[in-house]
Amino acid sequence: MKDLPATISPERWLTHLFSARCAAEGGTVRRKVADVERLIGRERFLHEVHRRGFRVVENAGQFIVFCNCEPVHLLR
Repeated sequence: MKDLPATISPERWLTHLFSARCAAEGGTVRRKVADVERLIGRERFLHEVHRRGFRVVENAGQFIVFCNCEPVHLLR
């Protein structure tokens, strides 16, 4: 999370995450689970993802958010 102050409010963190170009264009964003839990908490994060109609998966200590409403298919 480059270009962020040493301390950041949960609201600013969420704004920064979902205003990223990838998110705005319907792509994906990835964040460490530990960072999400430390900065805003898992439940708040999942609520915000769901509120936007996005999908999220967790794997190997990372959250990958699909910033669109399209279905996600796990392939092999």
